[in-house]
Parts: sequence; C-alpha cells; structure tokens
Amino acid sequence: MTNQAFEFLEYAADAVVVGAGHAGCEAALALARTGINTALLTLNLDSIAFLPCNPSIGGTAKGHLVREIDALGGQMGIVADDTALQIRMLNVGKGAAVQSLRAQSDKNAYHAEMKRVLENTKNLRIIQAEASEILVKDGKCTGVKTTYGGVITCKAVILCTGVYLNGETITGQVVTKSGPNGFAPANHLTQSLIDIGFQVRRFKTGTPARLDGRTIDYSKCEVQHGDTDIYPFSFMHDHAPENKMPCYLTYTNLDTHAVILENLDRSPLYNGTIESAGPRYCPSIETKVVRFKDKERHQIFLEPEGADTLEVYVQGMSTSMPHDIQRKMYASVAGLENADIMRYAYAIEYDCIDTLDVLPTLEFKKVEGVYTAGQINGTSGYEEAAAQGLMAGINASLKLRGLPPFTLRRDEAYIGVLIDDLVTKGTDEPYRMMTSRAEHRICLRQDNADFRLTEKGKEFGLVTEERYLRYLARKEKYEELLRSLQTRVPQKDATPFLERYGYSAPSGSVSYADMLKRSIPLKDIMAEYGVFGEYAKDVLETAEISVKYEGYLKQGVELIEKAKRLENKLLPDDIDYHSIAGLRLEAREKLDRIRPFNLGQAGRISGVNPADISVLMVYLATRE
Repeated sequence: MTNQAFEFLEYAADAVVVGAGHAGCEAALALARTGINTALLTLNLDSIAFLPCNPSIGGTAKGHLVREIDALGGQMGIVADDTALQIRMLNVGKGAAVQSLRAQSDKNAYHAEMKRVLENTKNLRIIQAEASEILVKDGKCTGVKTTYGGVITCKAVILCTGVYLNGETITGQVVTKSGPNGFAPANHLTQSLIDIGFQVRRFKTGTPARLDGRTIDYSKCEVQHGDTDIYPFSFMHDHAPENKMPCYLTYTNLDTHAVILENLDRSPLYNGTIESAGPRYCPSIETKVVRFKDKERHQIFLEPEGADTLEVYVQGMSTSMPHDIQRKMYASVAGLENADIMRYAYAIEYDCIDTLDVLPTLEFKKVEGVYTAGQINGTSGYEEAAAQGLMAGINASLKLRGLPPFTLRRDEAYIGVLIDDLVTKGTDEPYRMMTSRAEHRICLRQDNADFRLTEKGKEFGLVTEERYLRYLARKEKYEELLRSLQTRVPQKDATPFLERYGYSAPSGSVSYADMLKRSIPLKDIMAEYGVFGEYAKDVLETAEISVKYEGYLKQGVELIEKAKRLENKLLPDDIDYHSIAGLRLEAREKLDRIRPFNLGQAGRISGVNPADISVLMVYLATRE
C-alpha cells in the first residue's frame, strides 16, 4: 500500500513522465530537448526501452512510423540503426506506398543505448520509483506521488505505463502478478486514474518462447539474410546498418496443429481464464490454428535476441498454453525437434484507458495537463507507442511554453492516422497500425517522411540545426534530380532502349521522366546512359517514385484538398448536440461524447453518417 503518512517533496519538475518504455523515452526526450525540466519515473532502470516481445523495430506500416518519428526529431530510428543485427525492406514486390523497413534489433544493446541517451540529456532526471497517484487541484495536474510517499510537483504528466498497470502473466492455469519478462507490475496507479475520471478496461497481449540457439537445427530452416542496398531508419544516417546475423524461416505442420486442438481445454484463451480482448492482427498460435483450420501450416521466424545471448525468439508462435503443451508444440516444428526452451511463452493482461476521453493532443479531456501515450491508450507495438509518446511530449512542452498545440492530420502522417483513429473511433482491442488504415498512403510513404514533417519539427524546436541542414541538402538534391529527369534523350538513342522493354519507337526525343512513367526502372536508365550516379540512393528512390506515381499523387493531393475543406470547418466548443434538430439519436450521443474539433473528425466517428454531417453544416451556417 502507498505510505500516506510520510509524504515528502522529492523533486520539483515542470513535467513528469510515468514509464520508460518506448512511449516514455520519446516523451521525456521531447520535453527535455525543448527546455522543459523533466522527471522520468520507471519501475526499474533495467527496463528502460526494453523490447519485451519481438526484438525488432519497424515492419509493415510500423517502419513508416519510425521514419516519421525520426523526421520530427525523435530518437527511435537512430537507436534502431545503431543497434540493428540486420535490416530488411518488406513488401519490395508491391507498390512504394506499402514498402516498409524492419530491423532485427539487439535487445540488450537497444536498451543500453537508449538509456545512455536519456542519462546524458540536459533537463532530464531519471528516478526509479512507482507512481501511485496523480495529484489534481481545480481540474489541473499538480504532481505525482510515489509508493514511498515522495511527491514530484509538476504542471504536466504523461502516462506511458505500457502493459504494467495491474499486469498479470498467464500460462496455463498459472496466473502471476507480473509485468513482462518477470519485471514487477504497477499495482497502485489504476485506482488514481479511475478517481480522476478515466474509464479503465483490460486488454491482453502475449509473447512466444525463447529457445537456446545451440539446440536448433538450422539446416531444416530457410535462411533469411538482411538487405544491403537500402536506406536506414534515420535521416541522420547515410547508410543502412551492417547485417550481422541472419534470421531463419520454418513452419508449423499438422502435428503442431493436432497438439493444439487436442489441448484447447487447457488453453487460457479457450477455457475462460483469459476474458480480455487480445490483438486481432498478432494472434496466438492457438487462435491462428482455430481460426484458419484450412491452413496446413503457418510461418515461424527464428530471430536472434542479441549478439551477446543464445536466446532465439520464435516469431509466430505466441501462446499461453501450459509448459508441457508448449514443449510438444515447439518440438513438432521442423528444426526445433530438440530445441531447449530458455523462457516459456505467456500471455499478459493489463489495464488501459478509453481513448475517446482523450483529445487529439493526447491530453485527457477531464484534467488539464494529464496526457496518455502508448499501450495505456490501447495500442500494441513499440512504434505506435513511441509515436504517441513523441506527440504527447511535444504537446505538453508546447502547453508549458504557452504555445499552440501540434496535431497531425490524416493526410500528413501515419502518426496523424494513428491518433485520429484512437481519439475519434476508439478501439475495443489492441490497435495496430497498418497501411490499409491510411486512406492517403500513396502520399504518406516512408521515403518522403522528412519532406512532410521536418519543417514542422523545426517550428516547435525538436529538430536540431544539424538535422535541418541535412534535410535541406537532401531536398535540394531531390529537386535538382527532378529537373535533370526532364532531360531528353534523342530518338536514335532512345529507340533501341525502349524496344528492349516492348515499347515501339518514339516519334521524337524522350525524357528520362517519360521512361520512368513507362515503368522502366531508374537503375536501368542509369546503367544505359551513365547518368545520375552522383545522387544518394534515398534521393534517387524518392525522385523515381515521385515521377512514376505522378498521376496517382496528383489524385491523392486532390482528395486531400477536398478533405481539408471539412477539416477547416471548425465545430464550436459550446455546441449542444442534443438540441440540434435533424441529428439522429446515436449521432447526438456520439458527438456529445467525443466533442470533435471539426466536421472532418465528426464524419469519421462511428455512428455519424453523411446525413448527420449535412445537418451540422446547415447548423453551422445558421451560426455565422
């Protein structure tokens, strides 16, 4: 229990960040780097920036988030590059909009490097302590109390509690009060959140076993090497990190599935032990086997946890089955017949909040100065957490400095899509970012994140001068290359080249840009004509995409401009939605609950249809 009898002033800060996972790290750095005196509370210094599940950064859509974080001046991309064991570009056979970077990270190195960065950041103090209460006076945050009675006064607090709030790990029938990986849970803060008005619910996630790499027969698996000719996560780095270790691919089989199906009565997911909502897009192996009974096998990736450990992460086989069933499951997979389990898999349940109570700035609607970011907001994934932490940190900093808030629209960034989904639609299960969620994804590619966001980061003081100068140099080279791509090749020189790709002889000269629009790769043009070799790969790629997809990009911009007209129609704070004739009852209730900022956000609320928006437009016209 919290020791209420011995309160003492531990520290006076401008802002407190509770939790030092990926959200907390970005939030604390954003605050401190913009001049805010910040205290970062963590249950355990050894869990700072910990990778409790998959030892990787990036992935489909997640790679976009990392590059956007980096473009705004965040830290995740830099550390991911510096500690990568291998890096790959996913979806290379698909369009540019869905290609995403993914790095296999060295788990311990990532933690150590991010901790080093935090420890050496001006204006930031790190304290190992458990928050027990958010202090509020007259509707405003005034401080944070710890379980030891220490009080840290502040005007803003960012809650980045991850999966630690009342965390319980579940394996078979064994339920243990615990955070991930055996770290202690946070058992004292939830009641305080309820007391100040948060609606709290339970979510669930899970993780697979870790195996002893020496006992895996890799000869039965397919090797998965990293890529070399790609760009890194961070725009501050010139080259992709070195590929140091491979991953491997294997598969489950009918024997694996039989073990699972014969023991579903011992699965916490199917015998009632686990009742909370789990991640739809990262299901356990037992859920995959039950849901997709027609599939004879599922992909399993074997991924090293670090250069200093033998532990291997079994991606694709998350489970909460009892230990004896786990042993049979893993042993049934090719290459894992004699593998030793070093850490058994488990599910974890935790408290989180309803994000419909949160503003687009990630500030709590009911208490000024309280922000939430990461898995407390019902999301899953390190990258989603870091993106929210960065935005919460930026907005808390801006508020403390008396400056206007900063939000991103859906057409400006995946971060904008993520936060808008959370605060407008809410989520009834752990939310995962996907490219399909972004209606403007052709304009929100990872290659152009700096062009979209770095100027914005400069405005609120998070983008350094060094980063800004690198951005300007890349932009200048990009624009120069676009002009050079208009150079025309004489008919006699263009004809044989075009004919090799099945095109008839042109009627006249042809520009390099015209060749790109004919889907001829830029690298082939460069090899044929000996041009553009002086440009960096990332500049070449962005220019090639811009030219090749020019028509689609133009359509995308037109759709964005159309959407902006609704975004610019602001909804007054004092609207009484229940009194507006013509609005359906469901629309009135949803609009009153969420209190959207503009017509665009109102139209994205579940339960509000186009007819309701028309009613609102008429209503707004009568107020003008």
